[in-house]
Amino acid sequence: MCAFPLEDQTSSFSEYLSSHYPHLLQVQKSSIPPLQFLKAEPTLSESFERPPLIPRGTTVLALRHGDGAIIAGDRMATEGFQVSARRIEKVYKADEYSAIAIAGAAGPCIELARLFQTELEHYEKLEGAKLSTDGKAYKLGQMVKANLAMAVQGLIVIPIFVSYDLKRQEGRIFKYDITGGRYEETEYYATGSGGKDARNTMKKSYKRDMTEDEAVALALEALYDASEEDVATAGPDLIRGIYPTIKMVTRQGIQDVDEQRIKQVSNIIIERRRVA
Repeated sequence: MCAFPLEDQTSSFSEYLSSHYPHLLQVQKSSIPPLQFLKAEPTLSESFERPPLIPRGTTVLALRHGDGAIIAGDRMATEGFQVSARRIEKVYKADEYSAIAIAGAAGPCIELARLFQTELEHYEKLEGAKLSTDGKAYKLGQMVKANLAMAVQGLIVIPIFVSYDLKRQEGRIFKYDITGGRYEETEYYATGSGGKDARNTMKKSYKRDMTEDEAVALALEALYDASEEDVATAGPDLIRGIYPTIKMVTRQGIQDVDEQRIKQVSNIIIERRRVA
């Protein structure tokens, strides 16, 4: 039995909720005060007021290789200058051939990733076909744009979207800005507070015809370099056994890189730097 009237069917899950159950999509009023423009110097009492600290997640990256692409992220979330979580997931499977990595305010980021999964599943069930890669990238941009009001108040959500395009037989990488603008990268990209450091590492060593193993090693090295320069990015935690998350995006679908494999490559990187 259909969950809602046939005449009201729409391929967009969020549009259906907006029409029939708007309270489920209502953005809760933020406790963060709106930005004050052209305001004189704060009073003494205002100078001691601080907005509540929001857990934030960084750094995430993606890069293409000969068989597709990989998408990766570290595991730490910070709350101001404190560690909020050490095992947060920042890389999510969106559908059989797509994955999303998130950076920004942790709560809205995770909610966006899960709603995007639902959107793609909803579309496929109603239309009987998968969205194209460009269609998925466009839909994600719309969802990021819908968060603009919250982003202006500090609850920023910045994803990286990676998909294997079955028509073009290649992996594709899309980046976004807070207004929902989407831009395709042909080689690699990283975002988050350590994104610049990760991009610098990939810039020096990236090759278009890299093997899967070389791509995994470069992604881990880029995240390691970011962790050395950015206090909000975690490197491999050898004591707790916490390592970055990496997913492969190829014509075989989405596959998690085994944690033991990540551990071995991370240990090689650490040992090489210890010797140097």
